[in-house]
Amino acid sequence: VQREDNVNFAKGRLFHHLILEPQKVKDWVAVDVSSRNTKKYKELLAESGDPFLLLQKEYDEITNLSKVMTANLDFYDMIYAKGNQFEVPSIGEIGGVMWKGKADIVCDDCLIDIKTTGDINKFMYSARMYNYDSQAYVYHTLFNKPLKFLVIDKSNGQLGLFETTADFIEKGAEKVQKAIEVYNQFFGKDAKDDVKQYYRHVQLI
Repeated sequence: VQREDNVNFAKGRLFHHLILEPQKVKDWVAVDVSSRNTKKYKELLAESGDPFLLLQKEYDEITNLSKVMTANLDFYDMIYAKGNQFEVPSIGEIGGVMWKGKADIVCDDCLIDIKTTGDINKFMYSARMYNYDSQAYVYHTLFNKPLKFLVIDKSNGQLGLFETTADFIEKGAEKVQKAIEVYNQFFGKDAKDDVKQYYRHVQLI
């Protein structure tokens, strides 16, 4: 049963279930109403015990996107190649801190992560904004395999294969190192600063 309280998180989780773990789709509840402000939605939400439910139109949208991705022969072969493993966890130490990740798909020679995007033409920029470069570095370190992204545009169904380069991974490594420094500053064994006292000081120009 879904536990997300955000429509995009819920859509993303459903998308993964449809493609990688279809046996879990039966646990999803979709509400056939126009909006979440309706009485019926609120009643079904209360009955379900979940914090959030998708609308039927949202469920249908994601179902269609999953069919578009798997209908592409190249994408299908990459996702369901013999020997591929789905939703594989891994834990390891990076920079003296323990990290964990769960790869969507572990192949013989790479990792595959499936994603939806609002604009595939901007994915190469949003990949940095959403720290997919950090993800690529962490996963490459944990699994010792390069990461590829299989992406579908939510607005038009256009597909894209995005491979990670050495430069992209290096940018991710820099972000991860910075994250480790911040973590140690506030939460490490020898932490000297109180995160509750942290604030930003910015000059507006």
